[in-house]
Amino acid sequence: MQPASRRTLRAVVAAAAVAALATGCSVANTTQTDAADPDTLRIVLPQEPPTLEPCDASLTATGPVVRSNITEPLIERNPDSGDLEPKLADSWEQTSPNTWTFRIHQGVKFSDGTTFDAEDAAFSINRTINSSIGCEVDGYVFGDDELVVEATDPATVTVTTPTPDPILPLRISFIEMVPATTDAGDKVRIPIGTGPYLVDYWDAGQKLALALNPEYSGPTPEYTRAVYQWRTEGSVRAAMVTNDEAEIATYLGPEDGAGDLGVSYPNNETTALRMQADEPPLDDYRVREAIDLSVNRDGIIKALFRGLGDPASQLVGPSIVGFNDEITPTPYDLNRAKELVAEAKADGVPVDKQIKLIGRTGMFPKINETIEVIQNSLDQAGLNVKIEMMDTSGQMLYQIRPFPDEGPVILMIQHGNQAGDAQFTAEQYLLSDGYQSTYGTAAFDREIENAQEQIGDARQDAFAEVLADEPRLIRQYAYIAHMNAVLAKAPTVAYQPNSATGDEMRLAEMTQATASGND
Repeated sequence: MQPASRRTLRAVVAAAAVAALATGCSVANTTQTDAADPDTLRIVLPQEPPTLEPCDASLTATGPVVRSNITEPLIERNPDSGDLEPKLADSWEQTSPNTWTFRIHQGVKFSDGTTFDAEDAAFSINRTINSSIGCEVDGYVFGDDELVVEATDPATVTVTTPTPDPILPLRISFIEMVPATTDAGDKVRIPIGTGPYLVDYWDAGQKLALALNPEYSGPTPEYTRAVYQWRTEGSVRAAMVTNDEAEIATYLGPEDGAGDLGVSYPNNETTALRMQADEPPLDDYRVREAIDLSVNRDGIIKALFRGLGDPASQLVGPSIVGFNDEITPTPYDLNRAKELVAEAKADGVPVDKQIKLIGRTGMFPKINETIEVIQNSLDQAGLNVKIEMMDTSGQMLYQIRPFPDEGPVILMIQHGNQAGDAQFTAEQYLLSDGYQSTYGTAAFDREIENAQEQIGDARQDAFAEVLADEPRLIRQYAYIAHMNAVLAKAPTVAYQPNSATGDEMRLAEMTQATASGND
């Protein structure tokens, strides 16, 4: 994983980039008028994308606009089957224990008219992984590994890792391709890509519009334009679709009023409480177990999520390699939680010390109510818990290293494993020095590292054991629910959301519905 000094640099650079974007001007290629048009998709999001930088496309506010719309990867993961499929690479193979070779698809052009080749692919990988510009994809997918990347000819790229990496193609699928002329020392506001769309204009704080990329080599999408707006309130987003002000609205709750236009789907997200297990009283296992026992998962899902979710026993969902179908969620047992807190207190553990319970505003529908229900249970268990709701930038200070030194924290997190393999979850959230982990042990780290070296059935079994051992040996998390999402869709649009929709929303997959309304 990354040393603290590099992580700190990345956090500073990323913050500066977001600040720069917030003050940027609009980019206009056409008149900024977007009346209802059958060839235009109007999409309303919960928040404005903080960046369109392709190497930050793993951000859930950036990916739905950028990934596979403006830019494309060498390889795509099919969200339904989990299989890796060719995109800008025709094929890939492991040509030595530490080296993978990728064959580049010919005849592809960027939106600026230049030809995409192996030099651009090598540059994009190096810019994302072997640079200091603070790419979100780097921390999320690659950690501290330095890669040796070489364009051996215009159609061939080799990537060599320090040690054998059986899932390198899956990692590479997260890297969006940009031309070698892209700034290598800083992030960009308006990316150039090979995708079916390009940025028409971005009026910061108002609208963001995409138009067809005339250089796109694939099938022409049915919609020639997409216009994004953002509204914080889910009910407002739903109303924009029901009132014919938008065709698509994302991240809705069942109570937001989408009615018959609402489509429910599993979104790969798992909610959990992450406990700062190196700070008293959270450094006592009994206290962490008490917190876990205090979460009424069934009640929260039934009353607050309106049944859209399933109680969670681990940080990944059923579609992920390593998911353990033999683990059962921790039962709600407030009496046992009280007993454990009392035992810890009798042994001198400072259970009266105030604990911050931090949530992010708008993280999911009913987040405020969920936090309040959990605080009430923890208070009844005998702990001193204070709620602090924060915006994204404030909450991120507590989510990724280096963490603020402000005493014990319980953080509400929501993790969506976009890649389909538990290694990405384990590296980030379970290793003792993981980018989003507060605690671990050397023995548990070794168990994770052993699982990462496996392939096939042995890999599934090894990660299933890791996920079973986390609550038994570490208990850094109190898992809450595997979530479902609701998307509002106008009758004029044919589109089936899937588990990847929250992270990338491919406009080319959206078509105009037939007169019969089939979608």
